[in-house]
Amino acid sequence: MTAPVIIILTAQAEQTAAAIKEIWPEAQIYAREERAQGDYSFTNISKCLSDLFQQNRPIIGVMAAGALIRIIAPLLTSKHQDPPVIALTEDGASVVPLLGGHHGANRMAQDIADKLGGHAAITTASDARFGVALDDPPAGWTLTNPEHLKPVTAALLAGGKAQIKGSAPWLEQAGLPLGDDGEITLLVTEQATKGDENTLVYAPKTLALGVGCERDCEPDELIELVENTFTSHGLCSKSISCLCSLDLKADEAAVHQLAEHFGVPARFFTAAQLEAEAARLATPSDVVFAEVGCHGVSEGAALAMAGPDASLIVAKQKSSRATCAITRAPEIIDPQCRGRARGKLAIVGIGPGSEDWRTPEATRRIAGADIVVGYSLYLDLLGSSINGKIRHDYGLGEEEARVRHALELAGQGNSVALICSGDAGIYAMGALVFELLDKGGLPDSVIRAEILPMPGISALQAAAARAGAPLGHDFCAISLSDLLTPWEAIQKRLKAAAEGDFVIAFYNPVSKRRTSQLATARDILLAHRPADTPVILARNLGREGETISFRTLTTLDIDEVDMLTTVLIGSSTSTIVQAGGRQWMYTPRGYEKKFKQVTS
Repeated sequence: MTAPVIIILTAQAEQTAAAIKEIWPEAQIYAREERAQGDYSFTNISKCLSDLFQQNRPIIGVMAAGALIRIIAPLLTSKHQDPPVIALTEDGASVVPLLGGHHGANRMAQDIADKLGGHAAITTASDARFGVALDDPPAGWTLTNPEHLKPVTAALLAGGKAQIKGSAPWLEQAGLPLGDDGEITLLVTEQATKGDENTLVYAPKTLALGVGCERDCEPDELIELVENTFTSHGLCSKSISCLCSLDLKADEAAVHQLAEHFGVPARFFTAAQLEAEAARLATPSDVVFAEVGCHGVSEGAALAMAGPDASLIVAKQKSSRATCAITRAPEIIDPQCRGRARGKLAIVGIGPGSEDWRTPEATRRIAGADIVVGYSLYLDLLGSSINGKIRHDYGLGEEEARVRHALELAGQGNSVALICSGDAGIYAMGALVFELLDKGGLPDSVIRAEILPMPGISALQAAAARAGAPLGHDFCAISLSDLLTPWEAIQKRLKAAAEGDFVIAFYNPVSKRRTSQLATARDILLAHRPADTPVILARNLGREGETISFRTLTTLDIDEVDMLTTVLIGSSTSTIVQAGGRQWMYTPRGYEKKFKQVTS
C-alpha cells in the first residue's frame, strides 16, 4: 500500500495525527497553514485533497466526513480503483471508512480505532461480523474466483462454518466461524483450481517467473510459452509475484508485454547477480555464459528473485526464441525486495504555470514519479503535488547537467519526472534528452530506461488563447537567443518568416545580456508588413501577475519585454477586434471567401 496521508485542519488534531503516524511511520501529515503543524502545509484544502486522491494516496482526514465527501465526490471512478478514504473525529472516538473498504480502508480504520481507543464504523457486513474482507486479501494474495464471493459470504452470515485448507495466517487469525466439517472451503493453493459456490480459492504470490529471450522476440511467442508452461504444470498464474530477467532485457518489449499480460511487475538483475545462482541451476549453459556473462537467465533470475530458500519447481522451458522457469518461495515474495525495476523518465511539460493548464497525463506522470528534476522555479510551481518526492533542483544555465542527471537516475531503476515549463518538446529539455542519447557515452542502463515524452501547453498556445485567435492561420516560432544558435542563422530565419508572412511567436526575446535582438527582429519585419501590424506581449502566463498587452510593430517598446514575456507578431492580415469590453486579435484563415461562394 502507498504511504497514507493524514489531513489535519486544527492544532487540536496534531496529537491524533502523531498517534496515527505511529501505526504507519512512513505516513505524511498535511496541515492547514497557520492553523496546525505537520510535515507539509496547504492553504487550499480542495486542491490538496484532489492532488492526493489523484495520486492514489490513501487519505486519513481528521475532519468532518461531509466536507471530505463533497471534495472527493467529483473525483470518484469505481470501487476497484479509488484509494481508501477515512474520516475521523479530532479525538479519534469515531473512525469512518468512506471509500476503499475492500482496498484496505476497513483494516486501516480498525487499526486507527484500536490505537486511539475509538470505534471503527465499519458497515461492510462480513467485515463487521468476521473482521476480514474475503474479497480483499492482504498484499501478496489473490482471490481467484470473486464471482463466488456472494454465496459464500451469505452462507457464513447465515451461520455456516468454514474450513481452511492450506496455510493463510490472515484467514486463520480472523474471526471466521471455523470447523473441520465446515460446508464452506477456503482453499489456499498455487495450483490451478476452480472454485464454486462453496469454495473460495486464494492464490499466494509465492512464485517467481524467470524469462529470457532473443532480441526483438515476438511478445506472443513469450506469452504462449509461459501460458503453456503454467497449464502443463497445473500452476495458477495468479500466484506469480513478478517476472524477472537479466538487465540486458530491461528494454525488451516482449518482457514488458508479458508483465502487462499477467498484471505483475518486472524486475531485473545484473549478470553477476544471476551468476551467483549458478550452483542451483538445473540446466547451466556455457553458451549463455559466453554471450551474457551468466550460466542461466530464466532459471537464475527466478532463483535470485525468490531468495535463498526457494526451490526451482519448473526448470528451463524453451520455445524457438524464448525461455522461462518458475521457482517457489516458502513465503510471499515482495517484488520490491530484490532486483530493480526498469527506470522511467517522463519528460513533462507543465504548461505556463497554472494548474488548470496542466494536462491530465502530465499530472498522472508527476504523481507516479519518485523523483522530480528541474529548474527550481518550475518545481516550486508544482506546489503540494510533489510533496514527499525527492527533488533535484537546478538553476538557469544548468540544462545539460539536469537532463544528464535525470537520465542517470532513470538508468538506476527510478521513476523520474523531468519538469519543463510549457511543452517539453518546444524550446525545452525534450530535445536535449534525445541529443544526449544520440551522442552516446551514457551507461547501458540509461539507454534501456523507458522514455516518456508528455505533451504540455506551450507558451505560444497560452498567449494565443489569452489574446483571441492570432494563430488562426500559418505561424512559426523563433527563439531570439543566440546562446545556442548563431545570430546569423536566426536573422536568416527571421527574414524567411517575414517574407512568408507568418504569424511569429518569439521565445527568449530579451535577457540581461541580450537587448538588441528584438529591435533588429522588429526592423526586419517592418520591411515586409504594415507598421500597424498588431503585436501581443504576454507576460507571466498562467501565473500571478499575468498581463496581456497589445501594441503595433512601430509602438513595440523593447523595454517592456523580459524573459518572462512571449511576443506574438501578427501577419499582414492579423486584425484587432473589440468584443466583450476588451480587445482581441485574430488572424483570418479565409472563411469569408468561402462564405461568399456559398451565398452567391
